[in-house]
Amino acid sequence: MFCIIAFIVLSIIGIFNVSYRELAKEAYECVFRRITFRPCNTGFKEKMQAKLVGKLLTKSVAAARFLNKHFELLAWLLFITTVASIFWTGKGLFNFYMYGSCNGLNKSGFCALDPKGENNKVSQTGGSCGTGEGDESKVTLKGVDLSLFPSQKTDSKDEVVLIGCYSCDYTRKAYPLVKQLISENKVNYTFAHYPVKEETLYLLPIGYCAYKQDPDKFWQLNDKLFASEKSDIAKKEFVDTILKDIGYDVEAINSCSTSPETNSAVVDRRIQLEKTSVYGTPLVFINGKGLVGPKPYRVYERILKGWRFW
Repeated sequence: MFCIIAFIVLSIIGIFNVSYRELAKEAYECVFRRITFRPCNTGFKEKMQAKLVGKLLTKSVAAARFLNKHFELLAWLLFITTVASIFWTGKGLFNFYMYGSCNGLNKSGFCALDPKGENNKVSQTGGSCGTGEGDESKVTLKGVDLSLFPSQKTDSKDEVVLIGCYSCDYTRKAYPLVKQLISENKVNYTFAHYPVKEETLYLLPIGYCAYKQDPDKFWQLNDKLFASEKSDIAKKEFVDTILKDIGYDVEAINSCSTSPETNSAVVDRRIQLEKTSVYGTPLVFINGKGLVGPKPYRVYERILKGWRFW
């Protein structure tokens, strides 16, 4: 098995150093004969064994003796380790492409391609940031009445639901990607404001009344709130200016936002969102599949279109 490992290593080194290419060629010839159940007749193994043992002799006679005696066994162990490393590296690359994480969908373990875990981070209830600590396997839309929330309906069977907070950095990262997804694909889209910071709580009744007054203008309001500075949307007078610029009757919205009916509706919405087992924002559902944290666009698109590699 030594010749297989040597072929892999020498082939990579040979790309950058010409002097190793001849050795890589010999290793290939040896590998080819071994995989066709013939003995390696190039003497490659003996040549490399002699070189390795010779170099080790200058460091430790005992180690060199051990290597020479157990060379084939050590080659097998190295081969198994190499195959395992290639497998796990390949799996990590596959998972990152498919799910935005080396460890799989919504998994927040270390990933060399996303070392800070940005694709899985959420703003948790109370405003703290984290890597999505919670049970992602329990997020669901089962039993949730989506008709209570702002939505854009088509005759499509596909459905995208975004649960997010206007002042959450990670929702702000995911929002334009979700917008791109629904603009490039015919889907039913629902947005639910789930405030994780106290300064945006006052936007719950305002959003409810804005959608009730004019559903079409609500989506302009949504875009502007996500595009504005977080410090600005915490100020009611700033949001009133946005409402006025869009063409809303600000006085009517302010009156509506303090009514008992609106308060009841806001509470009902919150109850429905708790059924999803949401533990932070953003939480995106695509055809019922929950994605915690802002994923790369390719992940959203793949899940929507149901791409498969098997």
